[in-house]
Amino acid sequence: MDEAKDGNREGSGAAAPSAFQAAVQALRGCRLRPQIEVEPTRAPQRLAPYAYALEATVLDGDQDLADGRLVLLHDPDGHDAWRGTFRLVTLVRAELEPEMAADPLLPEVCWSWLTGALQARGLTYGEPSGTVTRAGSHYFGGLSERPPTSQIEIRASWTPREGLGGVPDTAAHLAAWADLLAQVAGLPPAGPGDAAVVTLPQRRGPQSR
Repeated sequence: MDEAKDGNREGSGAAAPSAFQAAVQALRGCRLRPQIEVEPTRAPQRLAPYAYALEATVLDGDQDLADGRLVLLHDPDGHDAWRGTFRLVTLVRAELEPEMAADPLLPEVCWSWLTGALQARGLTYGEPSGTVTRAGSHYFGGLSERPPTSQIEIRASWTPREGLGGVPDTAAHLAAWADLLAQVAGLPPAGPGDAAVVTLPQRRGPQSR
């Protein structure tokens, strides 16, 4: 898979640093549960000298349950706000029942799904930050027969711990991110090794987007 095919930007001019190349290769080689389809997408152009991005959709048959985007950023000179040379940035979205969206504990629970997914994979990370947003839509006129819908959106970033050769375990971080996607989509845990998580009732069923 090359830049021309996947639309990612891995630096311009000189070849990307070996640590970044290794981190990207690990992302490309990671296998996820079959309900989650992942493909490269265009990376942001101004957040870091080197960037690689993936987008994913959680499917139940031909129905989308959730979707998201994961971006790997790399600055070989380091970044004060990151406190490291790598940063992971994500956006995850799913539709919910209005009653579930009204739960006052929803933001805290959704954030715990992210941190819990990272911890369950035994990952060390720093400087986490993010937001959990809920939004509702009501339909009128020609669309008035549609029921109200609510959406949850998780935006987050964190600094993965760099391992041997200054390369973070990006495959494990991608797997943890996939666990978050599955949790938001309402899928059951992938296996007996998954950590227990807090769940919310009245998850919306499959929806077309």
